[in-house]
Amino acid sequence: MIMEKYNKKVGGEGEKAAVKHLKKQGYKIKETNFLVRGGEIDIIAEKDTYTVFVEVKTRTGSGYGSPIEAVGEIKRKRLLHAAQVYMMNNEVTDVRFDVIGVNCEVKGNKIIICEIQHIINAF
Repeated sequence: MIMEKYNKKVGGEGEKAAVKHLKKQGYKIKETNFLVRGGEIDIIAEKDTYTVFVEVKTRTGSGYGSPIEAVGEIKRKRLLHAAQVYMMNNEVTDVRFDVIGVNCEVKGNKIIICEIQHIINAF
């Protein structure tokens, strides 16, 4: 249970950092944590003519690989499913799927964002 709270806190900070990064790059944030049965989209944003579905992965070390590597086939399928539900209920023309990897350090109770890697049109 403690590890679950820790992971949720680290993931939440990673998502906040990703939103900040996207805003700096000129994206308009439409929604965060879009949840449907069988899937979730961390961030839905707009840039130019695109609706961008963004998966965010946050890691505190390299022991389990990079955050980007953590977005596997199952995660992609769940993201695609959630995106289809979103598109059925919203006017969407051009779509893109991005992945943002956030590397951070935990020092005491503080989470320090070290690096953000943004893969545009990841899949």
